[in-house]
Amino acid sequence: MKALIIEDELHNTRLLSGMIQKIRPEWEIVGTLESVQESVEFLNKEQQPDVIFMDIQLSDGTCFSIFDEVEVNSLVIFTTAYDEYAIKSFKVNSIDYLLKPISEELLLDAVLKFEKFYEKMNVKINTDYGKLVELLKTSSYRKRFMVNGGKSLIKIEVENIAYFLTEDHATFIYTFDGNQYLLDSTMEKLEVELDPERFFRTGRGTIINIASIEKVDAANGGKLIVNLVSPLGNQVKVSRLKAAAFKAWIDK
Repeated sequence: MKALIIEDELHNTRLLSGMIQKIRPEWEIVGTLESVQESVEFLNKEQQPDVIFMDIQLSDGTCFSIFDEVEVNSLVIFTTAYDEYAIKSFKVNSIDYLLKPISEELLLDAVLKFEKFYEKMNVKINTDYGKLVELLKTSSYRKRFMVNGGKSLIKIEVENIAYFLTEDHATFIYTFDGNQYLLDSTMEKLEVELDPERFFRTGRGTIINIASIEKVDAANGGKLIVNLVSPLGNQVKVSRLKAAAFKAWIDK
């Protein structure tokens, strides 16, 4: 069995590697990576492992950006110090979600779960990613938000939201009719709660609804400029690193 470790702290990498080699000495650890960029490059070029032990907070962003950039065929055991990503982890091909510090007992439980699933589903390196996602993901996406409208709360259905924007550490909802509402949330939390078929995080502070897009223009350096429909009229930038994932998302 081939395993890959994606973890940005060397101390944690060594601890995890040591425990894996102790409970499964026959396994081969094919690599240890520290960042989203390294992981994307490895998974694009190398034969993908059977299982990936993946930290969520990496040196250059969250690991979920890896899934935006490359098709991950491996099963994943998440290892993290944060519990707020649990729901999102099961929307990709995740087997378990381990909170740090990880004990040998909990790691063994996760490994046994992986082995049972691997055997049951006869998962090969060329496993169909779409089938795995459908098998493992949940559908608990937000359908609406309640926002402060002065003396009352206003209900906003997600289909009426054009985009979310963070400005000066505050998060706002912008609706298709041009209204703006302050929202008590963060981009990271919204990215977990929103349906990825409908919403895409184009940058650190923007999440857009696919229905808000009028046209997309190419820009220098492999970037994209997204022009939003009237009456919004705004332009949203998509970085070079996210351009390929954005094109795949909009073309579904």
